[in-house]
Amino acid sequence: MPLSDGAAACLHDLLRQPEQYHVSIGDCSGTRIIDCGVQSRGSASLGVLMADIAMGGRGKATLDITRDMEVPASLWPTCPWPLVHVHSDDPVSACLASQYAGWKIDQNNYKAMASGPIRAAIGKEKIYETIGRQEQPNLTIGLLEANKMPPETVCRELAALTGLPTHAITLLVAAAESPAGMVQIVARSLETALHQLYECGFDLERIVRGVAIAPLPPETQETLIAVGRTNDSILYGSVVQLDVTGDDCSLEKIGAQAVSSHSVLHGTLFLELFKQANLDFYALDTALFAPAILEFKNLDSGRHHRFGSISPDILEMSFSATH
Repeated sequence: MPLSDGAAACLHDLLRQPEQYHVSIGDCSGTRIIDCGVQSRGSASLGVLMADIAMGGRGKATLDITRDMEVPASLWPTCPWPLVHVHSDDPVSACLASQYAGWKIDQNNYKAMASGPIRAAIGKEKIYETIGRQEQPNLTIGLLEANKMPPETVCRELAALTGLPTHAITLLVAAAESPAGMVQIVARSLETALHQLYECGFDLERIVRGVAIAPLPPETQETLIAVGRTNDSILYGSVVQLDVTGDDCSLEKIGAQAVSSHSVLHGTLFLELFKQANLDFYALDTALFAPAILEFKNLDSGRHHRFGSISPDILEMSFSATH
């Protein structure tokens, strides 16, 4: 099933019962716009659904508010925060072809990070030269991380990039500090691991399936604090386990490079780093954007390879910070 079709299947229930998810649905130059957390309140459960949509139906997110979910290697048995759990049997498609926020929108004072199947429909990012998986759907869906609704010019530009009419596109929009926005960002722990492996030159076709967890930070009304907390959640609190094939030597070699502790910036709150970089993600060391712990399970040899560690003290500072 194409990524756009998988996302549409996930979207069906929201369109049928928008009041249940506390969203509002509007129209912009023919494009259907779903406000998931800009002016609408949204919810954490909506964030879970957004994560599923972002993965094009190729992955599944769940939110464990009871904090007693079984986690990979039991590395978070006493986590004091809710856990966002993600798993996929096709993680390269789910995470890199779809969920990764790889399309940047910067037009006439409107800025947003775009993710979801719409990226595969655009297909112009360099990553697709490696993974393939571009699509030419009849309808497509995208997620925008933004604190404003997109203007008509953005909707028309996205239509032109995909080769689709505006009415064939649905956009879900949520601010980073909204309940849904925070959940769907934290649900990118698995995607972060795969993207770092891509940056390290790992053969992604060796990855068979993946599972990941990361703690959900307390809510905040401040955009920058939300950005700091959600990134810290992944960099210092996420645990990713990948089932892979092939040799063990290459796993030992690359694993230490694919966790956040490999970066010289590791150990500092993300918000501090973000401010030092003038709020530019692309100015930061790319090695930082990786999970706290990465574990390979080699299906061919039966061996496990674990790298990195979680940092509860840094998470406690981040999640309690107010500025």
